[in-house]
Amino acid sequence: MRPLILHGHERSITQVKYNREGDLLFTASKDQKPNVWFSLNGERLGTYNGHGGSVWCVDVDWTTTKLITGSGDTTMKLWQVETGAQVASLSAKSPVRTTNFSYSGNMAAYTTDKAMSQNCELFIIDVRNADSSVSHQDPIIRIPMLQSKITSMLWGPLDETIITGHDNGMICAWDLKTGKELKSVNDHVESINDMQLSKDGTMFVTASKDTSAKLFDSDSLVCLKTYKTEKLVNSASISPIMEHVILGGGQDAMEVTTTAAKAGKFETRFFHLIYEEEFARLKGHFGPINTLAFHPDGKSYASGGEDGIIRIQYFDKSYLEYIFE
Repeated sequence: MRPLILHGHERSITQVKYNREGDLLFTASKDQKPNVWFSLNGERLGTYNGHGGSVWCVDVDWTTTKLITGSGDTTMKLWQVETGAQVASLSAKSPVRTTNFSYSGNMAAYTTDKAMSQNCELFIIDVRNADSSVSHQDPIIRIPMLQSKITSMLWGPLDETIITGHDNGMICAWDLKTGKELKSVNDHVESINDMQLSKDGTMFVTASKDTSAKLFDSDSLVCLKTYKTEKLVNSASISPIMEHVILGGGQDAMEVTTTAAKAGKFETRFFHLIYEEEFARLKGHFGPINTLAFHPDGKSYASGGEDGIIRIQYFDKSYLEYIFE
């Protein structure tokens, strides 16, 4: 494999996200400045300036015209991808932890933390008119979370549901017409750090502090597979072309300074999607891996770590021809 090393952030990376075509890579960091890069050569195209706190989440719509970010400065911002102009800024009562465009790009969802004497809440907003009016409009739906905090989120099939992962390990599906909980499962025993859909959207993979990643059916929330490790898992992604899952993690950020890189297990780990067996590991980061994402063509993946570095790993031909026996 030949990696591209992207240096542009001054603090740890919180999320990496490809656009639909895969030519652009969007990155969020605790340094308050989301970046956009060419994924082919690692050239940085620009920075989206405006946040006053750590940026926890980033997403881009399917047309690559709108970007959405959520931050610890208690705002969710909407941007023009091409110009970097800030279109709208929505103020929340606590830090914005997760945010996602719907598949159609007509709606966006974001969640706030249980902090500053506020409960965690889920908001759905209309973003078809990408202008400053978004800042003042009321949300389409607002769902308070009284029992636990949402730590990760996905849109369900046909934009009819939202799937949320919580800090107590629970996964819930919410009906967007009624705002009611449709179903929930509790297969994880600790906080869910990340959830990512498969290419066709029928399955999603979770990453949890309970040292495992699990594969779920998007419609029924039935747990299909479990990938076990000995360290907490911060992120997991499903290959769009192979029956492979990659996992990244290592340990809590607060413990990094007391652990040598060799002992920290800061590796991307490859598991077979069906057989649940680990077949490869790839080193590179000098701290825990916080976020992973496969390129849409499946021939590379991006990882972001606590070390503030983004690595784009291109696979050798031997990997693409590999047959698991």
